[in-house]
Amino acid sequence: MEGTTQRLARLGISTADILIPKQGVDLKKWAVVACDQYTSQPEYWKRVNEEVGDAPSTLRLIFPEVYLDDTDKVSRIECINQTMCRYLDEGLFDTYEDGFFLVRRDTEANRGRWGLIAALDLEQYDYGRDSKSLVRATEGTILSRIPPRKEIRKNATLEIPHIMVLISDKENSVIEPLAKKCDALRMVYDTDLMEHGGHVKAWQVNAPQDLASVASALERIYDALDPSNPLLYAMGDGNHSLATAKSCWEDLKKTLSAEQRAVHPARYALVELENIYDPALVFEPIHRLLFHTSWNDFFASVAGNAAEVEIRTVASLEEAQREINGPERQRFGYLDQDGWKVVTLTAPSSSIAAGTIQNVIDSLTAGGVTSVDYVHGTEVVEKQGRLPGNCGVLLPAVDKEKFFQTIIEDKALPRKTFSMGNAEEKRFYMEARKIR
Repeated sequence: MEGTTQRLARLGISTADILIPKQGVDLKKWAVVACDQYTSQPEYWKRVNEEVGDAPSTLRLIFPEVYLDDTDKVSRIECINQTMCRYLDEGLFDTYEDGFFLVRRDTEANRGRWGLIAALDLEQYDYGRDSKSLVRATEGTILSRIPPRKEIRKNATLEIPHIMVLISDKENSVIEPLAKKCDALRMVYDTDLMEHGGHVKAWQVNAPQDLASVASALERIYDALDPSNPLLYAMGDGNHSLATAKSCWEDLKKTLSAEQRAVHPARYALVELENIYDPALVFEPIHRLLFHTSWNDFFASVAGNAAEVEIRTVASLEEAQREINGPERQRFGYLDQDGWKVVTLTAPSSSIAAGTIQNVIDSLTAGGVTSVDYVHGTEVVEKQGRLPGNCGVLLPAVDKEKFFQTIIEDKALPRKTFSMGNAEEKRFYMEARKIR
């Protein structure tokens, strides 16, 4: 009979040797939010740096993207790689061998979501728009975002993941049975998170019967898929990090024998699997901030992406949100120093508002008219969009019930279409894994 390891391999995942700091390390200072959050708020990262101080922290192992344009990029990356080696040499970690982690994250929004930490096979992942691979990007991959991350990973001894990958498990058969028996599992960590990040717990999953249960449940989902287009794992968060891991693996495997390729740790990337049907998993739209943009330039581009454009003033952010999330017409919210507008489009250039707005943004940035930031949550839009020369674009939510089928039928969504929760709900760096 085929063993559980082989069954999991056929499904594109593997158990892993997962590293967690030893008892005595302050996990609240160790864990920081994903590097691609708060990119317009350097004050957030300044607070994090002050809170961490000299304590061991994943802050010293990542490159917050708010700093990508700074002049110290090379020295920062060198310091990251040196710190990884130092933490290993100092024996900072305990190793939890050959298993998964069951994770529960509770946030201030009272959402308690469950996840399963596993190693995903990069050989089964293709982020190309026309991909029909088992593991697939759900939004357009911005190739220019890979090289800065690759500069870190290509020489890194560790990976510290913030990647979240979705499975479509309507029967709640993969993660939820483990959640129901979590009290019988070995707890790995239990800690508050900084900066309103909530609370997170994890348990080790390594008993043969539990691993076999995960394999059986995933097999049932896999066997029901269209064999010509088998989407088993859809990217939720961290696609550019997974794309970076894939790019590094493609470079490395050229130097390896077939036997080495089969077992090399860099062939895999540590991710958190989440069930799209988890009621605590909320899809939030990713909004846009445009800088150095005039009303005339913006709406001239909008007019070029729709047959008709209707603009109506509304009193507040809340009113704009209610109107743009109606099902009958394609709408988005617009904010500048004169206040909120709701924009309604007839015969737009894309089937969803995020696609139409991305076409608008692409035309403006290509002409050097504007620059753009992609932001999570409405507070930043409300604050920054009102500043002179800026404008904010508020986008409607994505229907997660139709998510997998949309990816299968329409291929990747426009880049930065959705986010799983607000910025403070994003995955914090906690687990590590050796990739060399």
